[in-house]
Amino acid sequence: MFRLQGSKTLAVDLTGDVVKAKNGSMVAYDGRVSFKKLSGGGEGLRGMVTRRLTGEQMTVMEVSGQGTCYFADRASEISLVSLHGDKLYVEASNLLATDSGLRTGTTFTGLRGGASGNGLFTTTVEGTGQAAITSDGRAVILRVTPQYPLMVDPGAYIAHQGHLQQHLQSGVNFRTLMGEGSGEAFQIRFEGDGLVYVQPSERNTVGGDV
Repeated sequence: MFRLQGSKTLAVDLTGDVVKAKNGSMVAYDGRVSFKKLSGGGEGLRGMVTRRLTGEQMTVMEVSGQGTCYFADRASEISLVSLHGDKLYVEASNLLATDSGLRTGTTFTGLRGGASGNGLFTTTVEGTGQAAITSDGRAVILRVTPQYPLMVDPGAYIAHQGHLQQHLQSGVNFRTLMGEGSGEAFQIRFEGDGLVYVQPSERNTVGGDV
């Protein structure tokens, strides 16, 4: 149902099913399609309240009907992620769309207050189906194994999946090594077995440009 039209536009073929997408991301459609704005990105009242309390912003719309819809978000690159009963953790600002087989929610991470506006919570997507995530530049997918943990700049982090533990690690950051850093230095350390999605650019964090 999800397919890429180039690298920056998501095409979704609807056959009576329902898709959730970032509010305002639809750029074109054909057929008989209806749109409904949802008050929160989570499931039901609990998801709505959780998002208001945590500041994890994810205003979504529900798209249904018969036809094809095209979605894009500020010319960002789009990657498709297939889930088979597992869970994807993704920054709310990087989640473009999910199909009807997936549920969204919010979870406490306890560490990643670094991403501006995202607090200590992150969005979860779980079930069986496809999700579309965005990145500033083409996303890079990095493998983490028990033998090879991964350190990630919080400003470049997009999402992760698999059996991973994450820890905030202070110290020298990547730009400080090059003599270009400012503010508090910290990294996210991933351990276990899974995949981490990063973008080749950095959002601002509470510690400055890291």
